[in-house]
Amino acid sequence: MMTVPDLNFGDLFEAVAEQIPDRNAIVHGTTAYSWRELDQRTNRLARALLEAGLTTGSKVAFYLRNTPAYLELFVACAKARLTHANVNYLYVDQELYYVLDNSDAEAVVYDAEFAPQIAALRPRLSKVHVLLEVGDAAKVPQALSFEQACQAGDAAALDIERSGEDLYFMYTGGTTGYPKAVMWEHKHRIAVIGMSSADTAHAHAQQIAATPGPMTMPACPLMHSTGFTTAVATLVAGGCVVLLPSRSFNAQLCLEEIQRLRVQRLAIVGDAFSVPILEFLQQSPDRYDLSSVQLISSAGAMWSAERKQALLKHFKHATLADSLGSSEGSRLGARVTEQGDAVATGSFQRGPGVKLFTEDFREVAPGSNEAGMIATSGSIPLGYYKDAERTAQTFPTIDGVRYSMAGDWCHLRADDTLVLLGRGNNCINSGGEKIYPEEVEEALKQHPDILDAAVIGVPDPRWGQAVAAVVVNRDGRLVEGDALRRHLSTRLARYKHPKHLQQADGAIRHDNGKVNYRAVRAMMGAGDPKG
Repeated sequence: MMTVPDLNFGDLFEAVAEQIPDRNAIVHGTTAYSWRELDQRTNRLARALLEAGLTTGSKVAFYLRNTPAYLELFVACAKARLTHANVNYLYVDQELYYVLDNSDAEAVVYDAEFAPQIAALRPRLSKVHVLLEVGDAAKVPQALSFEQACQAGDAAALDIERSGEDLYFMYTGGTTGYPKAVMWEHKHRIAVIGMSSADTAHAHAQQIAATPGPMTMPACPLMHSTGFTTAVATLVAGGCVVLLPSRSFNAQLCLEEIQRLRVQRLAIVGDAFSVPILEFLQQSPDRYDLSSVQLISSAGAMWSAERKQALLKHFKHATLADSLGSSEGSRLGARVTEQGDAVATGSFQRGPGVKLFTEDFREVAPGSNEAGMIATSGSIPLGYYKDAERTAQTFPTIDGVRYSMAGDWCHLRADDTLVLLGRGNNCINSGGEKIYPEEVEEALKQHPDILDAAVIGVPDPRWGQAVAAVVVNRDGRLVEGDALRRHLSTRLARYKHPKHLQQADGAIRHDNGKVNYRAVRAMMGAGDPKG
C-alpha cells in the first residue's frame, strides 16, 4: 500500500474538540452537542466500554437509526480502539443474526425499539457480553443504559496510544445475499476522505480551527457508507452534523431543518431521496428558504439527469456532486454540476489512479468502447473480514499493484469520462441497497405454492431499480399478494420484497439449471441490460 500519515480518527476527534470546544458538533431536533460536550460524553462512553471488558480490536455492532448515539458511539470506539460494525436496522431474524455473529461482535448497541429482536437473539449470541440500549430504560435483561454511560464517570481524555492501523468495518452486500465486512484501516480511510496536508492530528486541528466547519445534513442512513462517510468527514473537518429528528427520511422535515439551521451541505442517495424532496417542492415551491445549501452530494445509486435539473431549479445556490464509489473503494469518479451546466445520468470524470480492466485483467484503453470493471489503487481496504476467497477476487494484484474491484462495469470514453453500465452481473441496486436475486428467489421458493422463481431489477423512477419476480406456481395455483408479503416478512428485509410479480408464461431456466435472465426480462417487459 501507499505511504500515508499514521492518523487515527480518535486522535483527530480529540484534537478538533480541543481547538473548537464551543462550536456545535451534532444537532438533532432540539438536542445539540458542542464539541466539548461530544468530547466529554464520548470519553465517558469509551471508558464504560473498556471497563465492561472490551479490548483493542473488539467489535461493536451499531444497531441504530440516525441519532446522535450513532456518531457518539463511533467517536468513543475510535478513542478506545474498538472496531465499528454497522448493522442494517431493516434486517430481520437470520439476516440480523448473521451480521452479529459474522462480525464476532462482543458488544451490541441498539435503539430501544429493537429490544425485542435483541432479546429473541440473545441466547444465540454467545460472543456478545456487552449490551447497551439507547432509550429511557433498558428492556433487555443485563443491558446497560447508553445515556448513563455517556453521563457518568471520568470525562478526561483517555491515556491511550492509538494507531493508524486500527480498523473499522463497513458491511456491504455479498454475492450470496449475505453482507460482508469491508475492513478499513483508519489512516487509509482518512486519506480517502481528503483531509488537509497535515501529518498529525494536532496540526490538522489547528488548520481547520481558523474557519467554520460545514453544517452538513446526511439525509441518508448512517448505517450505510454514504451517510456514515459524510458524517465522519464533517466531524473531521470540525463541522456540525445535522440529523433529522424522525425514524426515517421525511422530505418536509428535511426542508424545514435546512431552513431552520441554515444547512450548507445535503447528502442523499440518488433518486430515492430526490423524488420525495421534489414531490414536496413541486407542491410548495416557495415555502422554504433553501439559499443556504451550497452542495448536494450523492453516492451509491443512480441519480438521474432529470432529477438533478429539477433540484437545481429549487436549490439555486447549490452545486451537485455525483460520486461513483462503493464501500470497497471511493473516489472512482465524480460529476460536478452547477447552474447552467449540462446534466448527465451515470456519467463521471475518472478519478485519480482509476483504471478499467477486463475479466482477464487486461487494461481497457480510453475510447475503445470496450466494457471493463472499474479498479482503484492506493488507499483501499485490507479486504473482507473472514473471507479470503472473496478478498482475493475483489482486491487482485495486477502487474505488482493491488487494486479494489467491487464489480462496477463501465465504458471509458476518450475524454476520460466513465459511463456506468451496472453493478455486478445481476445485482440489484434499489435506493442504494444491494439486493442479490438468489436470496430473494430462495425466499420466494419457500412458499408452498411457488415451485420456482427468478428475480431481476427493473428501472424505477424513485429507487433507480426495483425488485421484480417471475414465479412458477405449483399446480397453477396463484399466490395472493397479502399472503406472499406475510410469507416474506419473516425472511427478508422489506426493501428486498418484489415490487412487481408475474406468473411465468414459459421456461425460466436454461438446460443447465441456471436462470434464463434474458427470457425473464422479456416476460417482465425489461430489456437486456447488456443490449
